[in-house]
Amino acid sequence: MKRKNNSGGSPGVKSTTNLFFSGVLVLTISNLIIKVIGMLFKIPMSHFVGDEGMGYYSQAYTLYTCFFMIATNGLPVALATMLSDSRSKGQFKQAKRIFRIAMGLFFAVGLVSMLVMLFGARIYSSEFLRVDQAYYCILAVAPTIFFISISSAYRGYFQSYQQMLPTSVSQLTEVLSKLFLGVFFALYAKGQGYGIHIVAAYAAAGLTIGAALGMIFLFFAKLAFRSKEEQYNVQIIEGNTISEYTDSTATILKRIAIIAIPITLSSSVMSITNLIDSGLVSTGLQDIGMTAEEATKIYGNYTTLAVTMFNLPPYLIYPISYSIIPILTMARSTKDTVRANRIIESSLRVSVLIGLPCALGMSALSKPILSLLFPMESVEMAWPLLSLLAPASFFICVLSVTNAILQSCGYERMPLYSMLVGAAIKLVSNYILIRTIGMYGTPVSTFLCYLTATAMNLYFVAKKTGVMPSVSRVFLRPLLAAVLCALAALGSYTLFSDVLGLGGRAITLAAIFIAVIVYGGLVFTTRAITADDILLLPKGEKILSVLKKIKLVRV
Repeated sequence: MKRKNNSGGSPGVKSTTNLFFSGVLVLTISNLIIKVIGMLFKIPMSHFVGDEGMGYYSQAYTLYTCFFMIATNGLPVALATMLSDSRSKGQFKQAKRIFRIAMGLFFAVGLVSMLVMLFGARIYSSEFLRVDQAYYCILAVAPTIFFISISSAYRGYFQSYQQMLPTSVSQLTEVLSKLFLGVFFALYAKGQGYGIHIVAAYAAAGLTIGAALGMIFLFFAKLAFRSKEEQYNVQIIEGNTISEYTDSTATILKRIAIIAIPITLSSSVMSITNLIDSGLVSTGLQDIGMTAEEATKIYGNYTTLAVTMFNLPPYLIYPISYSIIPILTMARSTKDTVRANRIIESSLRVSVLIGLPCALGMSALSKPILSLLFPMESVEMAWPLLSLLAPASFFICVLSVTNAILQSCGYERMPLYSMLVGAAIKLVSNYILIRTIGMYGTPVSTFLCYLTATAMNLYFVAKKTGVMPSVSRVFLRPLLAAVLCALAALGSYTLFSDVLGLGGRAITLAAIFIAVIVYGGLVFTTRAITADDILLLPKGEKILSVLKKIKLVRV
C-alpha cells in the first residue's frame, strides 16, 4: 500500500527542517530557563546550608548523575534512532513494537539502578568518600533515577518525531519542583532543628518528587499525541510503501544494545570519572591535611558556584546535539548526503560561535559574575577556580555536537574512545595536581580532559564523515572575535570599577552587554557567520533581509 504526500505536507505538520530548528529553539529556551531555575535553587540553598550542606548535596547528586547516564543516556538515543529509521521506511507497526519493548527495558533498568543506589549508599558514603553524612542525601535522591528512566523512554519517542515541547515541559516540571519543594522542605527541616546533612537530604527530596511529576506529564502527553502520529507519518514517507514488517523481541533488543551500549559507555565515562573524581578530591584534600568537613565545604563551593556557571554554555548547545540525531538518521536512511552535510557543518559552526565567547568571557569576569548570585564569602573561594575551569566549557560544547554527529552517522564507538582517553588524563592529572596545587588541580585536569576528547572527536568526524569544515571560518575567526569580546568585557568592567569608581551589579551587566555588542559586530565583520548559515535558522529569510538592510551581511 502507498500513500502520497502533497507538496504542502499534512495540515498542521511542519517540514522536517522546520521541525529541527523549531525544536532547537524550544529546547534552547527551555534549557536556559531550567539552568536559571537551577541557579535560583542553589542561591537560597547556599544561604540555608552553606558550602558544607551543598557539599553533601553535590556528593549525592554526582552519584545520581552517574546512574542517570548509565540508565538513560544511550537508551533514549537508540530509541529515537530506531523509531526515526523505521518511520522513514514506512514501518509504523515496527515503530510501535520498538517503543513497547523499549519501555519495558527502561522500566527494568530504572528499577535496578534505584535499588543499587539505595543499598550501596552506605558503602559509597563511608568507604569511598569518607563522609558518612552524605548517606542521607543519597537515600533521598535514589528514587529519582527510576522516574527519570521511564521519562527517558517517552523523551526518546518524542525526539523521533522532533517534538521537543513535551520534553521541555517535563524538565521544567522537574526543576520547578526541585526549586520550590526543595527549598520548602529544607526550610522545614531547618526549622525542626535537624543537622545540616539532614536539611540537605530534605532538599534533595524535592528533586525526586519533581521527577515523578515530570514522568506523569509525559505519560499523558504521549496519550494526547497519538491522534497526531498518523499526520506526521503520512508526511514523512513521501509516497513510500507502508510496511507491516516487524522484528522479533530479541532482534529489537539486540539492535537497541548495539546502538545504546557504545553511547551509554561514552556518556557514562565522564560521569563515572566525575564520581571517582569526587572521591579523589575528598580523599586528596584530606591527605594534605584537611578534615572531612573542610574538604566537603571546598567541594560544595566548587560544585555549587564554579561548576554551575561552567555548565551554562553547554546547555545552549545540548538542544542542537539532541535535535540533530533524528534528522541526520533520516538523511542517512534516504541517502540525502547534501542535507546531512549542511546540518553537520551548521551545527559545528553554531557550537563554536556560542561556546567560545561564553567560555572566555566567563573566565575574564568570573568574580563579578559569581558576585551577581552568591554570597561574597563563597565567591572569594570559587572565582579563581571558575577562571581556570571556564575555558573547558567551550570544548564541551563542541564535544556534545561531535558526539551527536558520530552517533547519528553510525560511529557510536568513536566518542567512547575519545572519552576514555580524556577521562584517563583527567584522573591521572587530578590525582597528581590536587596533591601539589590543591583544589586548583581539579579545573586544570578538567580542561586537559575535554581538550583531548574534543580534538579526538573532531578528527573522527573529519575521517568518518568526510566533512572538512573551514578552519578559518569555523574556528579562527570566532576565536579572534571571542578573545576581543573577553578583552572588551574585562576592560569595560575595569574602567567602570577601578577608574570611574562605580560599583554594584549594574557594572557587571553593562560590561557583559558591551562584550556582546563587540562580539556580534566582529562576527559579522569577519564573516564568521554567513547568509547561508542565517537561512538555516527559523525565519531565516526575514532575519537575513533585516541584516542585509543594515549591511551586516554581504551576499
